[in-house]
Amino acid sequence: MIAKHALVTRQLKKRLGSSVDTSPKGLWAASFDSSKISFMPEAVITPRQEKEIGVVLELANQYRVPVTVRGRGTTLMGSAAPVRGGWVIDMLRLNKITIDADAGMAHVGAGAKTGDIQRAAAKKGWFYPPDPSSKEYCTIGGNIACNAGGMHGGKYGVTRDFVIALRGFLPTGEYVEWGTATKKFAAGFNLRDLWIGSEGMLGIVTGAVLKLIPQPAARWTLLTAFKDEVSALKSARVLFRARLQPAICEFLDRESVVCAERATGKTVFPGQAGRPVILLEFAGALSEVEDLKFDVLAWAQANAVAYKEAHSRAEVEELWEVRRKCSGAMFELGDAKLNEDIVVPMRNYEKFARFLTGLKRKSRLPIPTFGHLADGNLHVNIMYHRDNATETKAAEAAVELLMKTVVAFGGAISGEHGIGLAKTPFLRIQHRPAQMKAMQAVKRALDPRGICNPGKMFSVVRIWKYPKMKLKLPWDHK
Repeated sequence: MIAKHALVTRQLKKRLGSSVDTSPKGLWAASFDSSKISFMPEAVITPRQEKEIGVVLELANQYRVPVTVRGRGTTLMGSAAPVRGGWVIDMLRLNKITIDADAGMAHVGAGAKTGDIQRAAAKKGWFYPPDPSSKEYCTIGGNIACNAGGMHGGKYGVTRDFVIALRGFLPTGEYVEWGTATKKFAAGFNLRDLWIGSEGMLGIVTGAVLKLIPQPAARWTLLTAFKDEVSALKSARVLFRARLQPAICEFLDRESVVCAERATGKTVFPGQAGRPVILLEFAGALSEVEDLKFDVLAWAQANAVAYKEAHSRAEVEELWEVRRKCSGAMFELGDAKLNEDIVVPMRNYEKFARFLTGLKRKSRLPIPTFGHLADGNLHVNIMYHRDNATETKAAEAAVELLMKTVVAFGGAISGEHGIGLAKTPFLRIQHRPAQMKAMQAVKRALDPRGICNPGKMFSVVRIWKYPKMKLKLPWDHK
């Protein structure tokens, strides 16, 4: 098969020239993503024009060459790793951004970085809210592929809520457009939303039209500390029940806070070291934010053991330091991490906090947890030492119990990272057999030869069994 692919690759080179790279360096760079597990492709195509992707897919479909699409490779799930070899399409050159300031829309290429889109919108007085932590590196195509969210998700929504239209190519190489640059579209099946979150398995997105909203006129930041995790999550529910809707509501448990405090050499709240915290940001019209302050401070006085608000940009940055430092600092607890972005319904917040306490005790592993309380999307980090067989076995058991419990609580095994390779063992915990069959039927209908991102989602891969590369990527947390 590899020899056959080599012949087709030579044919592709004749048609696309320098857009096709088969150098060892180029192949290696496209062989992995943030999962840091390498699978060597046979060619990397970096198209200069969208129509080149049609050429690639037409040939790939004809000769059954596996195709994996990638942006910057920031995904943690192995979604952009070419597990079946074949060809990798690198979208980075397709990065054009045009802001329609009158309509409040952004016309973007799939390779445009999310942070660049936000800045381009801000220059015109608009705001694009979805903000993955890797926004300065990740691409909008990748965000669409896994329906990325971020800290603003609770108030504003996730990527799906801002995609007006998509364009791209079916696995056959045929060009398609799903929707138009209009605020209403009710003409036929909604295949646009089918592509969002499909992780490049149903076709390749080359561009999108995104909805923008007006920039908030005012922001206010408050950091609060609590007695323990149950108290923190219970207090968050009190906040939401009072309809005090924050733009950002970030939670860090005690282990996450301790890691951040050790990394910075500073105690978040003097005399309250290692307390779980909730970081809040309120945004909106100046009058709206000012009206909220009184009630939010009353909530903090009644529920938190300590709190402090920011009165300047410098103070805002200081309050955010604990959130920025916690993830990278976790590696003092182990040299390996199973990072699971699960979703828990708000009604079960305290129940989940008690479960995590029990999971730590049962596994005898540190499991620092942080995330977005406004939409229940928590990042559970099971830390262990890869060369310790006992810890490795405990981590594998812990992640499976975590997934089963999350689903039993009415939650989701992924909120914004997708399935890729890493979560394939758990997809059948989330979905009934009939649901799996329906998804597989859609895959066969749109990609009958199974060339687009094969080996993902439906094939069970225990990614932690693979050796990880020892390298630091630019977007890895400091």
